[in-house]
Amino acid sequence: MPQPTITTTYAGEFAGKYIAAALLSGNTLSQGAIEIKPNIKFKEVIKKVATSGLIGDESCDFTNAGAVTLTERIIQPDQFQVNLELCKTPFESDWGAVSMGYSAFDNLPPDFASFLIAHVAKEVAQATEQNLWNGSAAVAGSFDGFVPLMTADADVIDVVGTAIDSANVIAELGKVVDAIPSSLYGKDDLYIYVPQNVAKAYVRALGGYSAITNAQGGGVAGGIDNKGTLWYGGQENLSIDGVKIFVANGLPNDKIVAAERSNLFFGTGLMSDYNLVKLIDMADLDGSKNVRVIMRFTAGVQYGIGSDVVLYS
Repeated sequence: MPQPTITTTYAGEFAGKYIAAALLSGNTLSQGAIEIKPNIKFKEVIKKVATSGLIGDESCDFTNAGAVTLTERIIQPDQFQVNLELCKTPFESDWGAVSMGYSAFDNLPPDFASFLIAHVAKEVAQATEQNLWNGSAAVAGSFDGFVPLMTADADVIDVVGTAIDSANVIAELGKVVDAIPSSLYGKDDLYIYVPQNVAKAYVRALGGYSAITNAQGGGVAGGIDNKGTLWYGGQENLSIDGVKIFVANGLPNDKIVAAERSNLFFGTGLMSDYNLVKLIDMADLDGSKNVRVIMRFTAGVQYGIGSDVVLYS
């Protein structure tokens, strides 16, 4: 079994802190940027209603007119698990030696146990955020994300894109706004979902430090209220042409989605599963010095009406 690799030296008392590489925040779900449908045991049907020709000329009689078309989409979360095993031996002679005690039946250092549980939960949140937007069911541990699903759907409004930087970001975002159906424009839950590279370019452009902004502003690079890029205090401030912008950390570079929040769905069994990580000490079970970390959950995405979605790609 692979054992943890320790690449640091021990000198004096352990400072009591474990650190890990920074993880990408799973902000799409944590900030409620799409609809979350919990308690899906197997699959759930999303009903779509389309009507036409409802209004006719007045008469004294009841005259049936118009058509109602019911269609549906299926959201079926896939099942996933985390199975991780590590040996306590490296900690007996290193950082956690004192906190483990001096018995032959050592426990995993309590500080490290808490850290490990939190770290696994954050890793799952990061993977879910990336899968949610760009995952592929053909890859182990992943499910089909919004971008692949939308790419394969002829009903989705496609906008041909390019590599985005601060010089062209306003024009490219304008293409997305122009493609939004008039029936959606102005809706309260309409968002343009952008990746981090687009958000950075847009903030820089609005701050007055891009070629296109300088040209439009007569060469003045003062930005909003002459504060340059310092005006930006959080993504809730971002919008374009009246449409709110949400920075979706899991979106790949140069991919943009415009849709109503209520048209995008994340399905799972129980949301609490994302915070339920079990740590099992195997000493009492098989006499080994191993510790197992276990997590099981389900996840999947779907959208309702493809013709109400714009995909810039």
